[in-house]
Amino acid sequence: MRQDYFKNSLFCGVNEKPAVFGTSIKTVLLGLSLLLCGAGAQAQTLASLPSSSAPITSVGSARPLQGWSEFCAKYRSECAVNVSEADTIEMTPEVWKTLASVNQRVNSSIKAVTDADHWGVVDIWGFPDDGKGDCEDFQLLKRKLLADAGLPRRAMRMTVVIDELGEGHAVLMVRTNRGDFVLDNKKNAILPWHQTGYVYIKRESQDVVGWVSLGGIMSSPTTTANR
Repeated sequence: MRQDYFKNSLFCGVNEKPAVFGTSIKTVLLGLSLLLCGAGAQAQTLASLPSSSAPITSVGSARPLQGWSEFCAKYRSECAVNVSEADTIEMTPEVWKTLASVNQRVNSSIKAVTDADHWGVVDIWGFPDDGKGDCEDFQLLKRKLLADAGLPRRAMRMTVVIDELGEGHAVLMVRTNRGDFVLDNKKNAILPWHQTGYVYIKRESQDVVGWVSLGGIMSSPTTTANR
């Protein structure tokens, strides 16, 4: 674990392997429309739905990340919590296909780059409009596309983890009636939360604009700073 940054920074994983880099979100949307119209995702198919598993549990409130707070001030609708929405998604073959399609297409169309290299700052959350971004930017775009496709935003929560390298990382947790699944820019496979090998730190609340602790460690990073 990189102790020099751990208390102040959340590192996105550096071992992403995107296959094709796009130049804008338009590339993602075009490719996604083709996938959803029948091309299918390469990584996962409709051969079978994932097995059911127990969801992760929260253990109280947690401090929001500064980058998230600044993002929410700019894009309030992206962080708003509508308690009339479903807090879980009914998993169907079509939903599974949509999740797999969005995850694969965004991963293959956005180039992973640190905020320091991209913008000259330690951490900034946003959409990868120019075809580049770090981990949270990937996941924010995925959630936007999934919400635009009709899935409830309340059931799709930005989540902070410690990855297999001992570094901070942001993923998108999709809460379904078959358990919680993780969309990740480090891999195209969508896995149940307990099969990723990650330590879960905190995620956005489903009830208020804020975060809840997932009990992984007592202290956690406060920014995201890598790919």
